[in-house]
Amino acid sequence: MSSNYHASSVIEDGAQIGSDVEIGPFCHIGPEVKIGDGSHIHSHVAITGNTSIGKRARIFPFASIGHEPQDLKYKGESNSLSIGDDCLIREGVTMNPGTVGDDSRTVIGNSCVFLAYAHVAHDCKIGNQVIFSNAVMLAGHCKVGDQVIIGGGAGVHQFCRIGNNAFIGGLAGVENDIIPFGMALGNRAYLGGLNLVGMKRLGVERESIHKVRKAYRDLFSAEMTIAESVEAIDPEIAGDPIVASILKFIRDGEDRALCTPRIGRES
Repeated sequence: MSSNYHASSVIEDGAQIGSDVEIGPFCHIGPEVKIGDGSHIHSHVAITGNTSIGKRARIFPFASIGHEPQDLKYKGESNSLSIGDDCLIREGVTMNPGTVGDDSRTVIGNSCVFLAYAHVAHDCKIGNQVIFSNAVMLAGHCKVGDQVIIGGGAGVHQFCRIGNNAFIGGLAGVENDIIPFGMALGNRAYLGGLNLVGMKRLGVERESIHKVRKAYRDLFSAEMTIAESVEAIDPEIAGDPIVASILKFIRDGEDRALCTPRIGRES
């Protein structure tokens, strides 16, 4: 099926537009842009740079996708922004490509949702099925795992890591890494427990949930440092896949600070 472009839109030579793509009025599509099959670009959308958008994207008015990174060190170097399939990008969302201060790439996975005025800064790596509520602010170089949900108005400091299936409450100010299935609340954010709702939605068995809760208590018991607690976890509990992913996340962070419970201790 052929694509449908409104006459008022500017699609520059070199842009690669898939089949069955609809581009509404007053859009600008730059010469290096690639848009996958079945996508719908609503009115007043600007997409530029070395930007690749997967199939069946839906992008709403006044989104700014692929413009130069908001990094004062950026001097026009080659970079890119990659967005996966089936992503929903609502009004006023901004997404920037990478910089040479990292690997020059910003990468967004499949089936992600970005509600109005969310921001994805340069060099971020975002997994699949992630939801950013309205006005979420993700600073540069952050890594966000799969199926993460971030509540409205939350801000995430540069270089933070957010593990798979974590939940961040609205208006949270995240300064430190958040473990997989962690639930972060407040400004500055603290761990308010585990994302048990997310576990149940995934069909995690009750026995596994009990092991994860036990591991959480042991890790943040304040009787040892977190590094010591990781090594002291009962091997039977550590063998649970979710617990193992939490332990790996902590080890991979090396000396990075973790978001911890308010009652307890810092790493």
